[in-house]
Amino acid sequence: MVHPDSRIPSPSRVRAVRSSRPVPLGVSPAAEGAGGVVNVAVFAPEIRAVDVHFQDRSGRWQAVLLPEQTDGVHHGTVEGLPEGGRYAFWPHGQAVPGGAGQLLLDPYGRGIDDDGGIYYSVHVGQDFDWDGDTLPRTAWRDTVVYECHVKGQTMLHPGIPPELRGTYAGLAHPVMLDYFTSLGITAVELLPVHFHIDEPHLQELGLSNYWGYNTLGFFAPHPAYATAAARAAGAKAVQDEFKAMVRKLHAAGLEVILDVVYNHTAEGGEQQPALSFRGLADDVYYRHDANGYYQDTTGCGNTLDFSQPRVVQLALDSLRHWVRDYHIDGFRFDLAVSLCRDTRGVFTPRHPFLAALSTDRTLAGTKLIAEPWDVGPGGWQTGSFPPGWADWNDRFRDSIRDFWLADRHPLNHTRPGGSVAKLAGAISGSAELFAPSGRSSLASVNFVTAHDGFTLADLTAYDRKHNEDNGEENRDGANDNRSYNHGVEGPTGDSRVLDARAHSARTLMATLLLSLGVPMITAGDEIGRTQHGNNNAYCQDNQLSWTNWVLDDRQEQMLKTTRRLIKLRKSFLRHQPYSYPARTDDAYLLWFNERGEPMSVRDWEDSRTRVVQVLLGSPGGSSDGLLVFNGSAENRKVVMPAASLRTETGAGAERHMFELLFTSSEMGDRRRGAKIRGGERETVAAWSIAAYRI
Repeated sequence: MVHPDSRIPSPSRVRAVRSSRPVPLGVSPAAEGAGGVVNVAVFAPEIRAVDVHFQDRSGRWQAVLLPEQTDGVHHGTVEGLPEGGRYAFWPHGQAVPGGAGQLLLDPYGRGIDDDGGIYYSVHVGQDFDWDGDTLPRTAWRDTVVYECHVKGQTMLHPGIPPELRGTYAGLAHPVMLDYFTSLGITAVELLPVHFHIDEPHLQELGLSNYWGYNTLGFFAPHPAYATAAARAAGAKAVQDEFKAMVRKLHAAGLEVILDVVYNHTAEGGEQQPALSFRGLADDVYYRHDANGYYQDTTGCGNTLDFSQPRVVQLALDSLRHWVRDYHIDGFRFDLAVSLCRDTRGVFTPRHPFLAALSTDRTLAGTKLIAEPWDVGPGGWQTGSFPPGWADWNDRFRDSIRDFWLADRHPLNHTRPGGSVAKLAGAISGSAELFAPSGRSSLASVNFVTAHDGFTLADLTAYDRKHNEDNGEENRDGANDNRSYNHGVEGPTGDSRVLDARAHSARTLMATLLLSLGVPMITAGDEIGRTQHGNNNAYCQDNQLSWTNWVLDDRQEQMLKTTRRLIKLRKSFLRHQPYSYPARTDDAYLLWFNERGEPMSVRDWEDSRTRVVQVLLGSPGGSSDGLLVFNGSAENRKVVMPAASLRTETGAGAERHMFELLFTSSEMGDRRRGAKIRGGERETVAAWSIAAYRI
């Protein structure tokens, strides 16, 4: 027998010892009193018998037949597999691949080692001193999400020691913690940190999967994001560095949300080698058509089959592991619709996976966020997930981009743009979209940008994508970006263009942070980060994607604006009852036209209507807010509403005052603190949003 690593002697044959159990899957302590012995269990119903290959304490490879089988699970007790030891599986009686061959990874492996492109599972203990760690448990209504990449967030930060940049430890460095807390966010949403690998076509191009949406291990943290010292010390040190990061983020009051990819695996299409799932239980783990070919609703070559109980179990066990052992606060599910397709491949909000999540004691209280689409039939399901879930709201994204950016193209040529009706729907948290599922506007995760697509700065600087560096002749990435370059494509030294772009970015950020729902900021948008027009930078692990912390005056102003807006949002919410805005009887939105009159049906339907006001608050609150949106190319004289639910009006009654708190017009914002009486006129700058307190 030849071991896959020719540098290691052929493994010895030893027998399993003592009785074993089929649960839990993976490697776990054996029965009480069995010192030095572990229980090994792997689901492999398509294999008659399974060996586990492992390195003992001396470094010598051993092979043990797992002698028992229960419902497709091969299991046995093994002596001599130490913590930190490598292991993998292979069919008993089959020749082990020689040279650089790959054994089959444990789907439940807590650690993975990459030995020059050959992967091994690692037996890792879970002990860690959490030192009284307390989960923040931030309410949805108070949540402000910040989507970032572990490496890209700190790789260029001059205030973080070089050896910590781009690492878990770097993300939890005091400099970064101070930045997060001073910005005002409440949750850090990390792009995938499960162990992932690069697709073959990227390797051929000399690129890598920077975003990490190509998971090979659902229970193991990605070691490349750990410090060099932790990587050298092994999988346990990598795990401990990750946990220390979570503990420090929690101590700063920040939740940690993981972007998880359970819709497919890194094994790719039929022509790719078996690394784990395919070799152990291909017919169970993956969806196949009637001819045995992979069904693909992910665009990645395969799709995990969530109509299979074992696949549901795999995802649930992984989620429990990250909550129980890593103290994770929530999850954003990539292409979540693929996780909710039944045996016919049809999405159902009553899917067993969703039902199990809603009733699981370990997962109770965690934030569950759906990317509510995939690329299969009926794949767009925004608003369709059940209570307990929040959805990425692409309708919000598109409506906001249309009103402030894309409409500029027709309006510049004296053609009508869109009406304010879609904008109003977005501002209200798309309540009508989520109501049929029994959810409120708090189910809407609002975003203008995400990791996938233009950054906020690039939305205002490019009309077209520029993805040439990705090696696909600019064919990849979305073509419909709803952007506006303000007359010049890309970089320019024209200060008027730069000022106009900065104005638009402030307006977009203000709309995001002052709308109902849960706002999500993409890392770097608050400081004008650019990817130079690349709207699909998944393979750009370099300065194109990393956040640059050297800021010019406009970027500094953008940062100050974002901080102010988050403070303004939090201040408004503090003056509302705790149930706001989830209960409709505790929240109101009153809409007015630019004459200060209630919006009519004609106003809503008229594409020339580009100004709208909304008075928002609660009967049980202590203050109201007024937002005025001017989506036209001219400054407008707007009549402030004379009526309010908070004040009595009528003959001789004193009209209430509006105090200007913010406007995205830099010149108009100098009037901050000005007070305007209801019924009086107020100038609102072109392409601006203004916020007032009553």
